[in-house]
Amino acid sequence: MPYVNKKRPYKKEYQQQRNRNESKRRAERQRARRKLDKEKPDRNKNGKADIREGKDVSHKKALSKGGSNKDGITIKSKAKNRSFKRNSRRQLVSERSKRESKGKA
Repeated sequence: MPYVNKKRPYKKEYQQQRNRNESKRRAERQRARRKLDKEKPDRNKNGKADIREGKDVSHKKALSKGGSNKDGITIKSKAKNRSFKRNSRRQLVSERSKRESKGKA
């Protein structure tokens, strides 16, 4: 939402992010990416593992549902990783996407 004729409340936004534990989840996602980059080969030397090029690192159990890196991570295409059903507040409802449920039905 644009702020018309008023300053953006950065301090308030930062506090809201802390209350929602966004920084902890972001750090967990970064650790997962770095772990893959460290373990897998990087032949073109751009700092990103070749297996991860153009893909997302997905947690087997979503971080918002109480998952962690210990539960396991997988590599998925961006479309598959971001196509989960969400509610009106943009929170994850189902960890199975419509695409996955169509294929197994």
